[in-house]
Amino acid sequence: MTRATVVGGGLAGCEAAWALAERGIPVTLREMRPVVRTAAHQSDRLAELVCSNSFKSTDLTNAHGLLKAELRRLGSILLEAADAAAVPAGAALAVDRDEFSRLVHARVTAHPLITVERGEVTELPSPGVVATGPLTSERLAAAIIARMPAVGSPSRPVAEPASLAFYDAIAPIVSRESLDESRIYALSRYGKGGGDDYLNCPMSREEYDAFIAALVAADQFTAHEFDQVPYFEGCLPVEEMARRGPETLRFGPMKPVGLPDPRTGREPWAVVQLRREDRAGQMWNLVGFQTRLRIPEQQRVFRSIPGLGGAEFLRYGSIHRNTYLNSPACLGPALTAPGDDTLFFAGQLTGVEGYTESLGTGLLAGINLARRLGGGVATVPPPTTMLGALYRYLREADPAHFQPMNANFGLLDPLDGQAAGRSGGRRGKDQRKGLLVERAQRDFEEWVTTLP
Repeated sequence: MTRATVVGGGLAGCEAAWALAERGIPVTLREMRPVVRTAAHQSDRLAELVCSNSFKSTDLTNAHGLLKAELRRLGSILLEAADAAAVPAGAALAVDRDEFSRLVHARVTAHPLITVERGEVTELPSPGVVATGPLTSERLAAAIIARMPAVGSPSRPVAEPASLAFYDAIAPIVSRESLDESRIYALSRYGKGGGDDYLNCPMSREEYDAFIAALVAADQFTAHEFDQVPYFEGCLPVEEMARRGPETLRFGPMKPVGLPDPRTGREPWAVVQLRREDRAGQMWNLVGFQTRLRIPEQQRVFRSIPGLGGAEFLRYGSIHRNTYLNSPACLGPALTAPGDDTLFFAGQLTGVEGYTESLGTGLLAGINLARRLGGGVATVPPPTTMLGALYRYLREADPAHFQPMNANFGLLDPLDGQAAGRSGGRRGKDQRKGLLVERAQRDFEEWVTTLP
């Protein structure tokens, strides 16, 4: 039996290895840690979460909820682990990150057809899956780029390597016992989930204005390459959002809508939300507060938030380099390497952004590599489904302006004229979204029946 190699022990790599092994393909899962360490990981376990602990919404009328439903249908092992390690988070699936990685690590390493090997990979495997994520080692990145075509465009006729880079910022985590309970209140937006899954730090207009001024003036990590930082728009540092205008945060992560202060019955001017990181509720994440401020500045500025005056920081925000391929310019429809239909790419390296999106591409890469090794062809769900729509974006986006993409309803094929025109306004929007979900689930189920 041909042995496959999966490079990268993150979310996408673990899904790919499991999908292959469950289909009878022996797998060598290569993970460079702890032989080669990264700037973001803290442990040597597989599937360690280094940014948020949230897999986002589970609601079917949310794009991330729809994607989860599709991946559960395909047998995602990571979503099973996430369910088992879940912590209260309203309508979102958030996990105790240590418990999550422990569960995944134990299950993957115990599979009789999966062998885990530690050490850096410097050459591309075949047959295999490369799912090394945003922290791909320099030597493997060089091997990947050497394999890819150069990219040119009418506005940039000189061909360049088919890779891009941006920077991911990580939000701070604070200790619950260090918070001032008299200044905060527990409430989920619109009372969703358990109704009180989030902690809220309300701000008056004066407090908000002072906070924004302090944030904009705060000292941050700087280097020559940060002069023109190509941030992913869905993961902007909080200080960068503040620089875009004084109201940006109040209409973004600090939006008070649906969060009335029970002590006044009114919505505050702005709110900082905290989301639990662990089941015991000892660690809380500042939602949307990814940052590259220096540590003393994080202490000074974030402790000016009501309720955080004496906050103990269990993890400070940080920033790290994130590398991804210009997939529409150089990868095949199923994210295969040029000239090799048994070498698949998966995860954030392909230009998807988010945990569920990453593990989804890993799961499909494993399924497709098993199909190829069995003499079949790679397959991708139709673009009326969320997973299929993501793959279409990675195939058809403009290479000259390619950026990472989260799951969203804008990626799906529009409804036909009759269905789309049934009604307008908010009710019509909700109805159309419901119809998109119904179609996606129907089409995904039809596609699944074509798999062995």
